[in-house]
Amino acid sequence: MTSSYPWQESAASGAVSPPGGQRWNRLFTDLESELTAVEDAEFAAEVADRTRRELATVRLVDRLRAAIGSELVVTVDSAGPSTVSGVLRDVGADWALLATAAGNQLGARVLLPLAAVMTLRGLPFAAAAPGSEGHVAARYDMRMVLRRLMRDRAVLTLVLRSGDAVLGRLDRVGADCMDVTTQESGERRVPRSPRHAQTIPCAALALVRLE
Repeated sequence: MTSSYPWQESAASGAVSPPGGQRWNRLFTDLESELTAVEDAEFAAEVADRTRRELATVRLVDRLRAAIGSELVVTVDSAGPSTVSGVLRDVGADWALLATAAGNQLGARVLLPLAAVMTLRGLPFAAAAPGSEGHVAARYDMRMVLRRLMRDRAVLTLVLRSGDAVLGRLDRVGADCMDVTTQESGERRVPRSPRHAQTIPCAALALVRLE
């Protein structure tokens, strides 16, 4: 049932307004319009404030989780900006995996530490709900990926923030560093020994290219 104001009931009943009654009706009608406008403005401000609070909790990884399958252009910190383009294939707690284009097919995979990412182009505005990835996925960090690559004895190109590139296989992955047995391009296998190894801090990585 729609509520009405006293001056509206008087008009609806056909009662004759006293002198100046029309002026009062207009006054109260204007007042009602102003109150409605104030309520609408307060509601809009509340929605905007709630949206700002929600956006304040959104992390880059939440945006990336909602962007699987998107084509991105990513600039990483490697002796000055270095750009990598590809389709986003997977996202972890602190890393993203791109499949780069090779002709008309997807070629090499590039593992990006999010700490080395400077800019992204093509990232949708949508985001997954913060924390919705679950406890297991939240712990699936860069070190776990590197340890899996170590077990697979994968040949990797590690591009450092200094701009240097190291080709080899991971021997050990610690809490904040890794040992890499280096090899020349085309060389099949190098003995595992400290003489052939380089120790690289995880923070020095700009990207890891999976050969």
